[in-house]
Amino acid sequence: MLCGVAQTEPRLGDPDRNVEACLARLEEAAVAGCELLVLPECATSGYMFASEGDAAPFAEEIPGPTVESLAEACRRLGIHCVAGLLERDGDRLRNTAVLVGPRGLVARYRKAHLPFLGVDRFVTPGDEPPRVLDTPVGRLGIVICYELRFPEPSRALALGGVELILHPTNWPAAVRPFADFLTRARAAENRVFLLTANRVGVEGGVEFFGRSQVVDPLGNRLAEAGEAGPELVLAEIEPAEAREKDRAIVPGEYEVHLFGDRRPELYGALVEEMRPVHVP
Repeated sequence: MLCGVAQTEPRLGDPDRNVEACLARLEEAAVAGCELLVLPECATSGYMFASEGDAAPFAEEIPGPTVESLAEACRRLGIHCVAGLLERDGDRLRNTAVLVGPRGLVARYRKAHLPFLGVDRFVTPGDEPPRVLDTPVGRLGIVICYELRFPEPSRALALGGVELILHPTNWPAAVRPFADFLTRARAAENRVFLLTANRVGVEGGVEFFGRSQVVDPLGNRLAEAGEAGPELVLAEIEPAEAREKDRAIVPGEYEVHLFGDRRPELYGALVEEMRPVHVP
């Protein structure tokens, strides 16, 4: 399967222009034969809003205009995509990603782990775990931006049988090293494909550095965008490779049973409610 990540440069508070850019990337990807494309977090609204009041006019219900535009394009092009947008949920804002395919809206996921940055200072965190989505292009799961910092959501998806973790993000320049190791670590420790779509440009005084990438279950970067501007990168993958949690490198001498060798009875601290650690 050919899949890809689209690196865009959203303009804060300009959804018409931003949606048009997303649709152009979808068209370009589909022409190349791509079956699954990931777009950045808040790809249609921008991210660095100064207040909830500033952000609220650019939030929309789901389904809404953006999902309808994406669904029409996916129907016409025969492609699946994930895109980030601001969701209006009653009187609350959510940082949400939607999965859309040729048959319309497949699923939405609301960001549950929120950093103190940009619009995430004003949105309500999601209260449902990411789930595995069975689709014609594989078993998919979504985590958004900061959530890749936490190993638990990706591991939970992997234990549920996910093959591809789709990661729309707005990673700022302050975390540039994550593009070197964090994407590769999450993919390798779970033996899954990881598709990270970051944005570029400067918004609200914050620089975003791109380097969108597709990583395989061994942690190899199959494709990576640069830092300079919008870009589309594609990679050929075999989703079935993510099901191979057991590997016999030298049968009988060097074997790895990634999930079979786990010791869950030793990991109780992971689900205990603990106070944050403060270092004086």
